[in-house]
Amino acid sequence: MIIIRLIWESLLMAIKSVTVNRLRAMLSLLGITIGIFAIIAVFTIVDSLETNIRESVNSLGSDVIYIEKWPWAPEEGEEFAWWKYMNRPLASFDEYEYIRENSRGAQHVCFLSAVGRRIEHGNNNVDGATIFGVTDGFQDIRSFELESGRYFSPVETGAGRNVVVIGQKIAQDLFQGAEPVGKYIEMLGRKVMVIGVLEKEGKGTFDAFILDEVAILPLEFYKGFIDIRRDMANPQIWVQAKRNVDVEELTFEIKQMLRSYRRLKPSEEDNFALNQTSIINNMLDQLFTVLKIAGFFIGIFSIIVGGFGIANIMFVSVKERTHIIGIQKALGAKRFFILTQFLFESIMLSVAGGIIGLLIIFLGATAISLSSDFSIYLTWHNILLGIGISSAIGLISGIFPAWQGARMDPVVAINTSF
Repeated sequence: MIIIRLIWESLLMAIKSVTVNRLRAMLSLLGITIGIFAIIAVFTIVDSLETNIRESVNSLGSDVIYIEKWPWAPEEGEEFAWWKYMNRPLASFDEYEYIRENSRGAQHVCFLSAVGRRIEHGNNNVDGATIFGVTDGFQDIRSFELESGRYFSPVETGAGRNVVVIGQKIAQDLFQGAEPVGKYIEMLGRKVMVIGVLEKEGKGTFDAFILDEVAILPLEFYKGFIDIRRDMANPQIWVQAKRNVDVEELTFEIKQMLRSYRRLKPSEEDNFALNQTSIINNMLDQLFTVLKIAGFFIGIFSIIVGGFGIANIMFVSVKERTHIIGIQKALGAKRFFILTQFLFESIMLSVAGGIIGLLIIFLGATAISLSSDFSIYLTWHNILLGIGISSAIGLISGIFPAWQGARMDPVVAINTSF
């Protein structure tokens, strides 16, 4: 009870001191507010960017293998040997059929080719839109939702009908709010009918993984105008594992099948890449670890400046209240009481500044999320981190002034003029 009473009286005196010296308190708060805003804003932006990108990456599927000519990243400890990858053969349609017919661990297999072309409808057009030519199985491997219309039927896919499913951004740019389904658009020098429109996916972070600016055609129609055996067509094979099959097990099976199909000798290196989302996630782990460390060091300097400001204010506060400290000690106040009194004032100032900084970040994050497609996430982890850092800075900044006041001789302190 004595300790609780002591803490309570120290808190009341700290509040009184802060309210009496409003200007000084505001100046102290400003330094910590800027510091907490800087460091937590960096963490919040990095966390939000990471969340948005990982959501886009996860749409590709963690159980899918992407057979391509180029790897997404070099093997660990090695450089990206582009001169070696450049001479590799492309993934072929024959290999797709071979894997689809013979793989035991594959649930779905599809062949995909992608090119950038102009799409037109009336006086409207989209330059550089991505056009996919896909086989059956794409809709099972790549998850998406349709806003209107439907996806290809097996007959349309097999016969190569001139039908297309378009992304939300393409639909908006070409039709300006009108219903696209049933209308014709022009691409690859031919007219195709829109039978479906995809729901909006974009977060504004990693456009390579979203379908908002993509038009999807049946491969049999697509390859009538695009040579899928050339580099510019970017041919690739997607293989999704069965539910009871581990991705590593499927990777080993596909590797052996391709080596056999391409007649590679045991001493020869693989001349294909088996890409997975885990490769991107590992790269993201490394990237965002570096960004968070860099952000911490950027923000910590602002925090230190704010800490020096609080320490300076507390030294002034101790000097101003020297006479009061002498009276308190003459009445029996212990060093611990004096120490606690000033520490509470310092911590309270620092935490108040931190809360204001977090409030500014919250308002900014809300405004950005409401006005754009980019979502900002102020997590509880970052909120608690901000309060914890500001409390620690307040404690460190106040300990020396508080200790100076606690060690004062009561006779000398009480005779000090004020």
